[in-house]
Amino acid sequence: MRARIMIVAVALVSGCSSQVATQAVPQQDAAKVKQAKDAAAAKAAAAAAAKVKANELGQIPVLMYHRIVDKPGSDDDRTPAKFRADLDRLAADGYVPITAAEYVTGKIDIPAGKHPVVLTFDDSSPSQLTLDEMGVPKKDTAVAILREAAAKHPGFRPVATFYVTRDMFGKTTREEQAQTLLWLKDNGFDIGNHTLDHVNLRTRSQDEVSKQLGSIGKMVGDLVSHKPVTLALPYGNQPRKQAWAQKGDGYEHQGVFLAGYTPAQAPFSKSYDALNIPRIKAMDKKGDCSQFCSTAWLDWLKANPDMRYTSDGNPATVAFPKFKAPFLRKTFTTKALAY
Repeated sequence: MRARIMIVAVALVSGCSSQVATQAVPQQDAAKVKQAKDAAAAKAAAAAAAKVKANELGQIPVLMYHRIVDKPGSDDDRTPAKFRADLDRLAADGYVPITAAEYVTGKIDIPAGKHPVVLTFDDSSPSQLTLDEMGVPKKDTAVAILREAAAKHPGFRPVATFYVTRDMFGKTTREEQAQTLLWLKDNGFDIGNHTLDHVNLRTRSQDEVSKQLGSIGKMVGDLVSHKPVTLALPYGNQPRKQAWAQKGDGYEHQGVFLAGYTPAQAPFSKSYDALNIPRIKAMDKKGDCSQFCSTAWLDWLKANPDMRYTSDGNPATVAFPKFKAPFLRKTFTTKALAY
């Protein structure tokens, strides 16, 4: 009897030990399983990025437009037909529009294998956006044409950034200005700062710069509860101190855009300069534009795909070939996906 009790006790102790061991093993296995899954996911993500030749340290074209009119008054103007052709070409080359605000904040969310392009419009001209009595953009305005292109080319986002001045799309009353800006905001467009009176900031005092930029920031904020994230410098000219353009009374810009002449660096690249972001004039190859305007640069990027920004399709990562790692900004190290 005593022997039987001892056997039972041993069995109970053994059972407890076995149970403890059984409980410990699954915890160890779970950690190993998770580690294996994470490694597999990272490997798959790298393989997917490599398949589309992702390069999120590559260059991004920021195109600069002004008026869209049938009879151009200067080289800054573009006809509706030319603008349609520009958008068709961008779609054919695999570009997807993003806003200037998305670009400077690094929120570039486009499909794998696609390339971002930033469409910017200066001076808030009625040719860019005029609404009819039903609140629909009028035919042949920039916004109407952009929406046509999006319908024609699935995946081509109808977004752009409009840099406004005091003359907000030709509207003079507060109600009409608010109506136009609200339409842009509600439809995913971006509103940027272009100074109150389109002045050359290079010759202005700090107080004058602050007034010109702060006034527009306040107007837009009062009308649609939105603060411009970026500034497009009139004539591409910085004030005497660049810091005046970035931050002042009533404004704080995360990006400052120039007027030419090259594609812009990715916001994840060490070469990126938030206070000096280049833009490309939208124009065909002729004169100086045979090298420095949109058609020429888009041709160059197409011929040099390794220099162009190509998305991996995941906005949470910054994907690039391993040999480009030295060009990554340190602030994005945790998001790096090198393959």
